[in-house]
Amino acid sequence: MMNRRTWIAGITVTSLLAALLTACKQEQREQEMRQTLPVMVVSSRAVEFQESYSASIRGRQDVDIVPQVSGRITRLCVKEGEQVKTGQVLAVIDQVPYQAALRTAQANVSAAQAKVETARIELQGKQALFDEKVISDYELSLARNGLAVALAELEQAKAQETDARNNLSYTEIKSPSNGVVGTLPFRIGALVSPGMTQPFTVVSDNAEMYAYFSVSENKLRQFRTQYGSIDKMISQMPEVGLQLNDGTFYGRKGRIETVSGVVNATTGAVQIKARFPNPDRELLSGTIGNIVLQGVDADAILLPKTATVELQDKIIAYRLRNGKAEAAYLTVDRLNDGNHFVVKQGVSVGDTIITEGVGLVKEGMIVTPKNVTP
Repeated sequence: MMNRRTWIAGITVTSLLAALLTACKQEQREQEMRQTLPVMVVSSRAVEFQESYSASIRGRQDVDIVPQVSGRITRLCVKEGEQVKTGQVLAVIDQVPYQAALRTAQANVSAAQAKVETARIELQGKQALFDEKVISDYELSLARNGLAVALAELEQAKAQETDARNNLSYTEIKSPSNGVVGTLPFRIGALVSPGMTQPFTVVSDNAEMYAYFSVSENKLRQFRTQYGSIDKMISQMPEVGLQLNDGTFYGRKGRIETVSGVVNATTGAVQIKARFPNPDRELLSGTIGNIVLQGVDADAILLPKTATVELQDKIIAYRLRNGKAEAAYLTVDRLNDGNHFVVKQGVSVGDTIITEGVGLVKEGMIVTPKNVTP
């Protein structure tokens, strides 16, 4: 009898302990599913922003210098990187054969002039004989034709002289514009010609520089919507900055000058050209950098990064709906300060967002808000 009572008592105690343990676990689970966390109410405000685009920098005019005649270089007159002016001699090609060609052409002109004089005298004599009816009209016509041929040969000789004179002048390779001399891959003694695939050098007119960069078609559409048209965008867009390859910023601002009217079929991007003054020749043609566009979003939604969590390339915030946490998947732009996101999609003005501890928040968790930030 005693054993039966003991057995019943043991079962009762065990049941009570199990019930107590279950109640504790249930309370713990409820505690885990209930948190008191700081929140904020989403609002919009004007935000200044910067957008950076990779850019290639070119001189206002980069001119490939290609010889107009063939020959070996006998003299280099400039150094790489030297400032040159329009018409300045860069190098000289062997002039001896071209000087000889000019002298030959000049001699041919003199001979042709003598032929003209001879033909003119002969025509005068034939004309006198014809007037006296000594010769026929046919012989007079031959004399006239002889003078015409001599005059034509004189013009041909003069043209050849001009050509020879030009060729001699082309032995002096000259700069077609003000600018800076690029590399000089050909040295004294090198054979150059008009058919070279590699230019003799490049002269870059870098008093002003152009920075070429590309934006997506969608971004260009945003600009068009913001300004009303591409022309208004070009005239009204604020000055742009230029970040150099070493991370420093160029000391002068530039302006958008042109927008391509064609979308690149491969990249889906549109090329834009910005112009920068370069009076000190600090910028060099052929370098790269980043164009920095500045603007204002009048109705931007900002969230602190502490209010978000990144999972598998997705950015998530948690808003309160009926006292429970609900995941909101965000489309964002990163703000320049590194501490906030500009939210494009995912939350709306008036939503209540958890601002801290979001890494521990789970979907459906009961949250008691505290420190509500407007």
